[in-house]
Amino acid sequence: MSAPVLRVSHLTVNNRQGIALVDDVSFSLAAGEMLGLVGESGSGKTVTCRALMRLLPGEGLTLAGGEAWLGETNIMTLDPRQMTRVRGHRLGMIFQNPASHLNPVMTVGGQIAESRRAHFGDGRREARAAAVHLLRQVGIPDPERRVDHYPHEFSGGMRQRAMIAVALACEPRILIADEPTTALDVTVQVQILRLLMDLRDRLGLAIVMITHDLGVVAQTCDRIAVMYAGRLCEVGDKRQVLARPLHPYTQGLIDCQPAGDGGNGPLKTIAGQPPSADGFAPGCRFHPRCARAGQACPERQPALLTAQDDNAHGAACFYPFHALSHREGPW
Repeated sequence: MSAPVLRVSHLTVNNRQGIALVDDVSFSLAAGEMLGLVGESGSGKTVTCRALMRLLPGEGLTLAGGEAWLGETNIMTLDPRQMTRVRGHRLGMIFQNPASHLNPVMTVGGQIAESRRAHFGDGRREARAAAVHLLRQVGIPDPERRVDHYPHEFSGGMRQRAMIAVALACEPRILIADEPTTALDVTVQVQILRLLMDLRDRLGLAIVMITHDLGVVAQTCDRIAVMYAGRLCEVGDKRQVLARPLHPYTQGLIDCQPAGDGGNGPLKTIAGQPPSADGFAPGCRFHPRCARAGQACPERQPALLTAQDDNAHGAACFYPFHALSHREGPW
């Protein structure tokens, strides 16, 4: 694997009560790699990535610790003006609901052109030409005409493509895609996922794909990071994680997936419900729902350790399905 373009180390985000909604999260991302950030709703996936963008949602959330390195720059130490230059240009984000993140009173082309002028100093004609080119690049038909349309004149799938074009306008090296296929029909979902993979291959983009759908991860991603209640519980190569999960939570997510051949009997489920922030269990936060929980689980938090036979695959579990070494992995 090539040198990482993003290194996140011990990232922690607290709410106003001092509870860690993102707790000591570390991972890396290589150029041209797609990392799937997976977990149930409320597991901390979006808050983790919003923290990287320095755009934490809501009030009362604060960065309580950690580092995020883009090359030689720790973006957690940048002031707001410096971060504005990084955001969009080096680190872009596709939000979950394009209807609420595209400006309804600006044309789509105008929103792309605004980014080009701000970051590259493009003139009016250059910015418009760039907008047409980007709309064509993301598969918008008749981009010369569509560039002057407003978001409400686009279908749901086209709005998602337009948001991708806006995110690409500043030529970022890293793209965060937050549930990019939510609320789209199956055919359009496939088109958007194919578009993202094509952009990764053509432009060398590194992509963080936030999703709760292991089917999406299996189709698109190179590596998987599994989150539960704000903590990373497993990280590794996609094939290794899906074929030989180490953490009981990861196994539970896999068991919840419908079988492609129809299967027999009802779907398996994970007992209980994901906890709210004020209900996080001590020690391993998953232990109240875990069939493998033992005496150590409620007493202390397990470290994320590598598998004995695979230094790139690790889990945070006292009772994993396969033996772990005592060396923390290069996440």
